Amino acid sequence: MAAKQDYINEAIAFVKEQVGDFQPLVGIVLGTGLNGLLKEIEVEREILYADIPGFVEATVEFHPGKLVFGRLSGKPVVCMSGRFHYYEGHSMAQVVFPIRVMYKLGIKNLFISNAAGGMNPSFSESDLMIIQDHVALFLPENPLVGPHKEGDRFPDMSEPYDLNLIALAEQLSDRLGIENIKKGVYVSVSGPNLETRAEYRLLRMLGIDAVGMSTVPEVLMARQLNLPVFAISVITDMCIPETLKKAEIEHILAAAFKAEPQMTALFKAMVEKL
Repeated sequence: MAAKQDYINEAIAFVKEQVGDFQPLVGIVLGTGLNGLLKEIEVEREILYADIPGFVEATVEFHPGKLVFGRLSGKPVVCMSGRFHYYEGHSMAQVVFPIRVMYKLGIKNLFISNAAGGMNPSFSESDLMIIQDHVALFLPENPLVGPHKEGDRFPDMSEPYDLNLIALAEQLSDRLGIENIKKGVYVSVSGPNLETRAEYRLLRMLGIDAVGMSTVPEVLMARQLNLPVFAISVITDMCIPETLKKAEIEHILAAAFKAEPQMTALFKAMVEKL
């Protein structure tokens, strides 16, 4: 069976044709309900995912599908307004393809945000959680499986999230007066269904602080490419088995919107310091 075509060269050629010599320093992936950061970017060029070779469609209605090039805090960035998820029917290779493209465009750091369910009883809705570590064991597919293309074939995952960036975030959050910021362990599951009470109990027994349906695949790809990663979860609903309530997307989006200004302020301050 012939291998599926890898569109990386075509994608890079197309994007460079659109943006010229613009070279982003930071790549940013925005999660559900967290597109407010786009208002802070001095946009120079936007490219629809549908036009980029190798990019698939972002089918979630609150995930716009475009790459945004511009300046944040005076620094050149490329921002994914809308990400891809495994539950949309994409392969993991397709989910992480944009990370490879941003790497080829020259980014030196990757910032990721997501909306997540809180598993730690000390958390509250609209808290921010700096991701210190993650669990990938529940994902049905690893994006690094298959023919090796570039980077470390067997990337070390003892420090998947950059300790210097975490320290910078803690320092700046104090300076910005962001009090509802926590640290913890994130687990990625395939979705699109949420978890049962029994599954939440199991995850908590494993030491999980927040659960979501994204981020880890992108981090695995970034670490293979030796890109430093900073990731943050916005806690949009509480997933404590004993007090579990039915999840409603409107409620989740409202919690994300409430926390978004603080996350945006933190990202802006961090990018300025890079």
